[in-house]
Amino acid sequence: MKLIRFGNEGQERPGIEDENGVWLDCSAFGSDWNEAFLGDNGTQKLELWLKENQANLPKVDKSTRLGSPISRPSKIVCVGLNYSLHAKESGMAIPESPILFMKASSSYCGPFDPIIIPKNSVKTDWEVELAVVIGKKATYVDEVDAHKHIAGYVLHNDVSERDFQLNHGGQWVKGKSADNFAPLGPYLVTPDEAKNPENLRLWLKLNGKMMQDSNTSDLIFKIPFLVSYISQYMTLLPGDVISTGTPSGVGLGLNPPQYLKEGDIVELGIEGLGTAKQEVVAYK
Repeated sequence: MKLIRFGNEGQERPGIEDENGVWLDCSAFGSDWNEAFLGDNGTQKLELWLKENQANLPKVDKSTRLGSPISRPSKIVCVGLNYSLHAKESGMAIPESPILFMKASSSYCGPFDPIIIPKNSVKTDWEVELAVVIGKKATYVDEVDAHKHIAGYVLHNDVSERDFQLNHGGQWVKGKSADNFAPLGPYLVTPDEAKNPENLRLWLKLNGKMMQDSNTSDLIFKIPFLVSYISQYMTLLPGDVISTGTPSGVGLGLNPPQYLKEGDIVELGIEGLGTAKQEVVAYK
């Protein structure tokens, strides 16, 4: 299934995109796509409910705003330098174990919402990433069992402010957590429909120019390992997001570096997970 949430910010309603690309309103199911839904075998229950009710669901006009396909997660855990070429362009060694940092959950937004350049920012950057959504509470999970804890996969732009990230005390989270720095979506794709998540093309364009074009097969640390590894350090709750890293082609790695400015248009996508588009605006 492809789960969506649609409507004005803060008033999103649950829905799906069907096999024909039609958006359907699932409000009658009685639950938002949130921690409680995912943690209670919600996708399986929804699938059964749709068999009886899908034909009668209201259609949603595709001009309607899409929000994040999951309600605000308890946390967004990101993996740094998880593509070998990205580590090289950043001038950093390939890590021996995953580098973890957090994005504030207040940074998440919809896939077509604007990227807001923060106040006093000089180096706002882009990062297309494959994100994993947790579907079952995970604490000290073995790698072989990691798949049991995955609700699905989602497209993520890990927007980053490099000056805040690297020059403000060494805390990456400072450069990762501004408002609208975590556009998610357009939809959450459940594992039964997702192709092999470790062999997907992912790309990002800036003003129509291809900046990132790679494949998740270049991941240094694979998804089952990451779920298991992170669960050794913190409990992952249903709806939590693990963003698995970005490939080469970010603005920081260019010569000279290039950063986002007001009026820029960022487009990105992952094979099978849809596309997103964000206009860059300045904080006001």
